[in-house]
Amino acid sequence: MKVILRQDYEKLGKIGDIVSVKRGFGMNYLIPLKVAYPAQPNFVRMVQEEQNQKLVQVNKQKKQAELLAKKMEAVSVTLAVSVGEGDKMFGSVTNQDIADALVKQGYDIDRKKIVLDDPIKALGIYSVPIKLHQDVETKIKVWVVKE
Repeated sequence: MKVILRQDYEKLGKIGDIVSVKRGFGMNYLIPLKVAYPAQPNFVRMVQEEQNQKLVQVNKQKKQAELLAKKMEAVSVTLAVSVGEGDKMFGSVTNQDIADALVKQGYDIDRKKIVLDDPIKALGIYSVPIKLHQDVETKIKVWVVKE
């Protein structure tokens, strides 16, 4: 059975590819889950139209992310943490803490978009990258200070 992929499928191909699959796999899995259409001429046009709509949507999201990145270039966040002897922090600063501080400033950024390799465990000034879109990244300053 031949099908047209509506979305990228790792082991079969990319959007718009016409691939041969076993009939049961196509009829019982790919088509009901809306991963593919049967390979017929009218479905080829539908897949092309879906691709165009998706491309427009992705471009729109990218432009919004670029505008937000420009606004966030000047943003800095100050986090007050409790410290012990020798300015040793109790706990650490995580991407959730940074996301909460950004919400207080009016930026609703998902914590998963804040790229922090390891939690911050010392006082200081840090440049933290935020991945707003697949192709758009910005950095903010995070000040970790004593309470």
